[in-house]
Amino acid sequence: PMSEPVRGSEGHVIFTREMRDTHTILVPMMLPIHFTFIQKLMTSAGYHVEILQNRSHAVIEKGLKFVHNDTCYPALVVIGQMIDALDSGNYDLSKTALIMSQTGGGCRASNYIHLLRKALAKAGYGDLPVISANLSGLEANPGFQVTLPLIRKMISALVYGDLIMLLANQTRPYEAVPGTAEALWRRWMETLGQDLAEGRNLSRRAMLGRCREMAADFRAVERTERKVQKV
Repeated sequence: PMSEPVRGSEGHVIFTREMRDTHTILVPMMLPIHFTFIQKLMTSAGYHVEILQNRSHAVIEKGLKFVHNDTCYPALVVIGQMIDALDSGNYDLSKTALIMSQTGGGCRASNYIHLLRKALAKAGYGDLPVISANLSGLEANPGFQVTLPLIRKMISALVYGDLIMLLANQTRPYEAVPGTAEALWRRWMETLGQDLAEGRNLSRRAMLGRCREMAADFRAVERTERKVQKV
C-alpha cells in the first residue's frame, strides 16, 4: 500500500527529499526566455522540471472556474494553466508537483500559493505537493533547497534573459533578411544555456564579455529602413 504523504501544519502535502528523485515539477510559463534558462539550471541541480506550454483558451476558463474573479489576472492565468495541464492526462499525478513563487512581506503575491492550493482542492488535486519558491523562509520544502550557488546562477540567468530579449526585440522588426534575428537568438540561447547549466563564464568579467559579444552579433545584422508601429 502507498504510504500517506507528509503534511505541513496547515494540512498541505510537503515536497519531501524522496520526491526530488521521483517527481516532475511543473512550472507555469511566465517569461519564456528567462524560464528556459532557469529550467536548465534546475535540471543541472538535480530537479525534474517542466515549463508548461499549454496556451489554449481553456487555461483562462479553468482559472475563472477555480479562482475568485477578483483575483489579479496573472495569478488567474498561472493557476488556470496548472489545472489545465493536470486535466490533460499527460502527467502521472502520483509523481507530479507544482511550484509557485512566494514573495514575502505585504505583497499580495505572498498569498497566491494559498489560492493555488484552494483551487487544486476544488479541482480534485488537493493531494499534490506545491513548492513555495521563496527566500524568506515562509514555508519549508525539504526536497527543494535554493542554495547560494543556485541563486547566483539564477541572477546571471535573469541578466542574460533581459539582454537577449531586448537585443532580439530591437533587431527583429528591422532585419533585411527575415529569420536572421531568430537564428541568432536561438544560437545565443543554446550558448548561454550551456554556460548556465555547466556553471561557465559566470564571473562578472566573463558575463560582461558575453554581453559585448551578443551586442556585437546583433549589431552586425543587416537592417533595412522600415516604418513600424511602436508600442
